[in-house]
Amino acid sequence: MNRVADWLCCEGGAGVRNGHRLGRRFGWLWAAYGTSALGTWLAFGAFPFIAIEVLDAGPVQVAALSSIGAAVGAAVAVPLGPWVEFRRKRPVLITMDLVRCAALLTIPATSALGALTFLQLLLVTAVVAAADITFRAASGAYLKTLLPAEDLLVANARFESTTWTTTIVGPPLGGALNGLLGPVATVVADAVSYLLSALGIRATGSSTHEPSPEHRETAHTKAGDLLDGWRYILADPTLRPLFFNTALFNGLVMAASPLLAVLMLGRLGFAPWQYGLAFAVPAIGGLLGSRLTRPLVTRFGRHQVLVAAGALRAIWPVGLAFVGPGTGGLLLVMGIELGLIFCCAVFNPLSATYRLQRTANDRVARTLSAWAVTTKASTALLTAAWGVLGGLLGPRTAIGLAGVLLLATPLLLPHRAAPLSQPEPTPSRN
Repeated sequence: MNRVADWLCCEGGAGVRNGHRLGRRFGWLWAAYGTSALGTWLAFGAFPFIAIEVLDAGPVQVAALSSIGAAVGAAVAVPLGPWVEFRRKRPVLITMDLVRCAALLTIPATSALGALTFLQLLLVTAVVAAADITFRAASGAYLKTLLPAEDLLVANARFESTTWTTTIVGPPLGGALNGLLGPVATVVADAVSYLLSALGIRATGSSTHEPSPEHRETAHTKAGDLLDGWRYILADPTLRPLFFNTALFNGLVMAASPLLAVLMLGRLGFAPWQYGLAFAVPAIGGLLGSRLTRPLVTRFGRHQVLVAAGALRAIWPVGLAFVGPGTGGLLLVMGIELGLIFCCAVFNPLSATYRLQRTANDRVARTLSAWAVTTKASTALLTAAWGVLGGLLGPRTAIGLAGVLLLATPLLLPHRAAPLSQPEPTPSRN
């Protein structure tokens, strides 16, 4: 979900760390990440736009689109974690990109025939969600085969920087494309970005450079593998609180997102381009935060920066309950999102690096899959609940309630510094 340009010159030059390139394969992976990220942000809000403007959906249906699709996708992805663990990751990444491309292309096809339905939007959302989770699990494991442990923070910071660069560029372009051709056109752009991403990953070279994954044969072992990721996370004193913090924080932030779209695009009368602009401009804070991560860590230490950024990001969302119409309301959303995104951009690379370096090589895919499934499922559950609350109490009140609950999430952050080094691999079960 990102882009490639001058922003790839993090820490003194594109693909360079301390004067050394991170390698051609990482460069292609980075390019693929940037391409798909740009496509994602071009299509920012496309499904809610389609549901609201084409299918005349209300707040409950818009929330259901995010929650039900994500929940089904998470359920489908559960057995895929162990499946990914015991396969080479590069072919999995390419396959998941192609699956997302094909699923998204069904939207313009049925729209052109006048046969688009809300059920189809739900099904496409579920397929894309399952492929997203699988892709994330495989990409983390693949990254560990490309780079040494000491380069992971640099790589994750660059991914984060790329994410926010595309966030700046994507929504305004997507809003313009939406205004000219409609939201379905942005879905086509997103589908094409996944195709280009697959080609970029293919260009990383043969899968033979990956270590051969171990094979599990028995049905009993495979069934047990489904829970391995969660066991691993819950047994680690650093991953466990980070896991719960991430699931709750992401879930509450995302639960309020459809309601904010309904509030801004409906009752407050903002145009789609204004809505996109409200989230694109603050992404400058993400670019700045991701570039400051390593200097901050150098000065204050990894754990201190992780906890401080994780706590500060929780104070912003409650302000979205006070958004009003006109220029003042638009500026308020931008200011809140700027602070939130800056803190998240500092926090995210550190969190991603902790996950990779504290997970044994033979558990990466299952652990990242369990992490993503839980985050997606909790987001789906909270989004559904907040959709109901939005229908009962109104979008503004429900957004405010989510903001108040977010103020408690720093209590779930790890309070003790832990070594960032990778633990010894867990012995394989027979």
